[in-house]
Amino acid sequence: MVLSQMNDSVVEVSHSEARSAVVMVCEHATHYIPDVFQDLGISPAARLSHVAWDPGAMAVARHMSRALDAVLVASTVSRLVYDCNRPPNAPDAMPAHSEAYEIPGNAGLTEDDKNERVARYYRPFEQMLALQTASRTDPVIVTVHSFAPVYNGKVRDVEIGILHDQDSRLADAVLRVAEGHDVRRNAPYGPEHGVTHTLKEHAIKHGHLNVMIEVRNDLIADEAGQTAMAGTLAAWIRQALETLGRDPCRG
Repeated sequence: MVLSQMNDSVVEVSHSEARSAVVMVCEHATHYIPDVFQDLGISPAARLSHVAWDPGAMAVARHMSRALDAVLVASTVSRLVYDCNRPPNAPDAMPAHSEAYEIPGNAGLTEDDKNERVARYYRPFEQMLALQTASRTDPVIVTVHSFAPVYNGKVRDVEIGILHDQDSRLADAVLRVAEGHDVRRNAPYGPEHGVTHTLKEHAIKHGHLNVMIEVRNDLIADEAGQTAMAGTLAAWIRQALETLGRDPCRG
């Protein structure tokens, strides 16, 4: 594990010596809330729930990073402190309410409060991801997330979502090779929900191949599930890149 020299408390870079063109990203890797925020006023249960992070996503991303010989860039603070998959002007970048939970520590933030969090937690992540992407020839951005089986009382049957914004090249290729799971395009979220910020900022505007993967978190609740899912997803990415004429092992 190599920690960023820009800000080793808010962004982590693993496997930076990787040779692949693939850049793995995990924006919601942890539920860690720095002490200064006093848990944002939420309960221990809320802090461990999916509103604070994407359970299992970081473990899957780590395994995929190794399988694809890819660098991995991850945020090391809770999405409730700052959601690194949102631009600073997004209402849910520092949400005061998330699903069934009120987030008192995010209520009534001043512009100075918001700007301080952007500078402290988002900019170092953004800059490191841009740096790792720029250091590779014709990079491919792959972000990993997880979602809850039940959201606002609604059961979700989809197991894996393959998400994209206006550039669907890699998502299309993954969907063509995906099998063995209930896999759907832009589900349970899509670009209309504001979830494609990383793809737009670090891939689409530069013409890089990209895809966002959402995994239902009950499928990756333990090490066995995480390892198996990572193997499946890495194989899909490898096959998809090959169908697009890309060597997934070269950067």
